[in-house]
Amino acid sequence: MATYRVIDADGHFMEPDTIWTKYLEPKYHSQAPKGMYEPGRYRLSIGGRLTPYLYGPEDSLKGTRKMSAGGRDPKVRLADMDAEGIEAMVMYTTTGLFFFGVDSLELTVALCRAFNNWAHDFCAADPKRLISPAIMPQMDVHACIAELRRAVNELGLKGAFVRPNPVGGRTFDHPDWEPFWSVVEELDVPLVLHEGATQDVPQIGNARYQNFLYRHMICHPFEQQMALLSLICGGVLERHPNLRVVIVEAGCGWVPYWIERMDHHVEEWGYLLPARLPLKPSEYFKRQCFVSADGEERMLPEFISCLGDDNLCFSTDYPHPDHQFQGVVGQIANRADLSESAKRKILGENAARAFKL
Repeated sequence: MATYRVIDADGHFMEPDTIWTKYLEPKYHSQAPKGMYEPGRYRLSIGGRLTPYLYGPEDSLKGTRKMSAGGRDPKVRLADMDAEGIEAMVMYTTTGLFFFGVDSLELTVALCRAFNNWAHDFCAADPKRLISPAIMPQMDVHACIAELRRAVNELGLKGAFVRPNPVGGRTFDHPDWEPFWSVVEELDVPLVLHEGATQDVPQIGNARYQNFLYRHMICHPFEQQMALLSLICGGVLERHPNLRVVIVEAGCGWVPYWIERMDHHVEEWGYLLPARLPLKPSEYFKRQCFVSADGEERMLPEFISCLGDDNLCFSTDYPHPDHQFQGVVGQIANRADLSESAKRKILGENAARAFKL
């Protein structure tokens, strides 16, 4: 196998419940996240409220892969990364995906601050290899600005982590977001969009299906499609040409279809847009957006044939059980349907540009 620079654009923390006692202000301890397990089912208590059950029947967890302790232990994670030849890993919260459904802004801000402080200390084990964007209290734009400035300037975190959902009743083309986009540009960090099938925020599929597999399969790509629509057709990327957007954990096969459809609609129906777009949606995407891809995705060559190879990043979702981690780099490196140049870009070079590593 050739040697490549490998940067994983989508890994995860698995935060132990015990971190909240240390990092969360004492007055919020009774409202801290706490996992609750039943046979085959999991739910979270947070802010004094139980979140919806994940998974389904009692045997629904049968056969899932055991997760590495690297989600909680940076030394184990670094050893796992060494075994796979991964130089750096960008990591996102797991428990924090539920912060976006908390009703109290005060508690949400406290939870985000606590997580970001813990993530900083976790990454301190090797700051050049362990990378964490800061989770944002998305329900309030001004709270996002304050926490992003603190997290980047004081903690050295590398990005703003948000959900693609309309948290707080706002899609990303809402005027309230404008000052936040300016701050993300100013700080020169990426905006990372990561969905989670938490079922506690406005989310496509929840009104139609009960089965968690259905909901998980639907929400990740469809919420990202709508967020990308808001950012491009809402003129956000036109007004903020230095805003870098990284879309993770939704695969990449939907992107060529969605961008082509967006190009067509803007060409035929562009007079309905709130403001004229000088460029095609595909041009904004190529200029400012990145999408993570899994190694086994058969659509990688098709994506490249439509949109080129400058916007694809590599991801593992480690240590989540969605994918087998061992041999994951080889899934890209050993492919015969990708050029050497494309492999270098996907495995590391594009993520290095996105996160300024």
